[in-house]
Amino acid sequence: MRLLKTSALAALTNAGFALAAFAQDAGLAPAPETAPAAAAVAQEMNKGDVAWMLISTVLVLFMILPGLALFYGGLVRAKNMLSVLMQCVMITSIVIIIYVLYGYSFAFGGSTSAFWGGTAKLFLAGIGTDTMAATFTDGVVIPELVFICFQMTFACITPALIVGAFAERIKFSAVVLFTILWVTIVYFPVAHMVWDANGLIFTGAHAGGVAALDFAGGTVVHINAGIAALVGSFLVGKRTGLGRDNMAPHSMTLTMVGAAILWVGWFGFNAGSNLEANGGAALAMINTFTATAGAAVAWAVIESMARGKASMLGAVSGIVAGLVAVTPAAGVVGPVGAIVLGAIASAACYFFVAVVKPKVGYDDSLDVFGIHGVGGIVGAIGTGVFVSSSLGGIGFAEGVTMGGQVYSQVVAVLITIVYGGIVSAILYKVVDLVVGLRPTVEQEREGLDLAYHGEVAYHS
Repeated sequence: MRLLKTSALAALTNAGFALAAFAQDAGLAPAPETAPAAAAVAQEMNKGDVAWMLISTVLVLFMILPGLALFYGGLVRAKNMLSVLMQCVMITSIVIIIYVLYGYSFAFGGSTSAFWGGTAKLFLAGIGTDTMAATFTDGVVIPELVFICFQMTFACITPALIVGAFAERIKFSAVVLFTILWVTIVYFPVAHMVWDANGLIFTGAHAGGVAALDFAGGTVVHINAGIAALVGSFLVGKRTGLGRDNMAPHSMTLTMVGAAILWVGWFGFNAGSNLEANGGAALAMINTFTATAGAAVAWAVIESMARGKASMLGAVSGIVAGLVAVTPAAGVVGPVGAIVLGAIASAACYFFVAVVKPKVGYDDSLDVFGIHGVGGIVGAIGTGVFVSSSLGGIGFAEGVTMGGQVYSQVVAVLITIVYGGIVSAILYKVVDLVVGLRPTVEQEREGLDLAYHGEVAYHS
């Protein structure tokens, strides 16, 4: 990724996803003293960049529907298959509507606040087909509507990840209400803090002026969803019959298909986060290959040593762990560093899934915290290490040391965990008071497909 000339734009590159510029219309007239040439450059749009961003946006949607839906659906029992698919469909649809109405404004509305984007772009006010948003290269723009669609898919997949923690034991109405509240009060503020130029974490105000690096959503998506999932697994409670009934995945075939779709779609997630079709996107793409491969192999090796056999479930868990870990690092580390980062994350996720969860006793049904939360934490902190040019990365910003960068990463992770965890706990309690979180024991034993949707996935 080529470094930009000014210190502000260098910060954009090193942070990986500087969304300040994206909240501004590139078509605004420059100040009178600005050189006319600068105004002309500000309107330079490359159709190749636009095409790549359109494709990347569709790829991220492909990750959710059908990718995540099938991945989760295969992991639950047959009687709950459709409930998971329906939750993914409705979460995606609801968040799209919310994002257009107020979500984009709350995250990237141009406010100078360190915590939220304001109300200037409610209902996408002032945004049309000729409104542009800046990319990482000075003067290069893409249509703001494209950027909105791309960011919208990130907002859709994050709450969809959470439902895996309490799959098979939550009311459909509770999922809907929690999603509306959670994206509004948790997701949009965190997205603003991490990705907007005025955001607390993007500016480095949280860590002595050293901006945290989060190329495609390690904190915003994975840690954010992971901590909400962990809190939910405690507050919703354990599945009825856990430890007595057979709760094995009903279709590892569908889970593998879902995992494969996630890997393919993740190229839009990571390489698309470069916002331009150039060398930066290529770096993010190869890292999405290498980190994922490193994590899948590492999980299989660890599982073979610990259990004597390498399972398909372990392989796909390693795939997701690697994808999660490389998300914050994709555009700033080297391909070999990405392999190592993926392997480390895979080992950490395996430890939490196989050792910590059974010892603590919480019921994170589909290991959302164990893989997304833990993998996101390892990836976010590891980014501060592997970005070093001595380890193959693009190097630190001027004047920043590895220690300073890692400190910034750690503080950003802690802010996300504390804010997301506390607010999520409050929101679960609110939802429980309003509609209730759990179905009846009879409904849970019957299966949520019939209880809430009046249909079944399979007919014998």
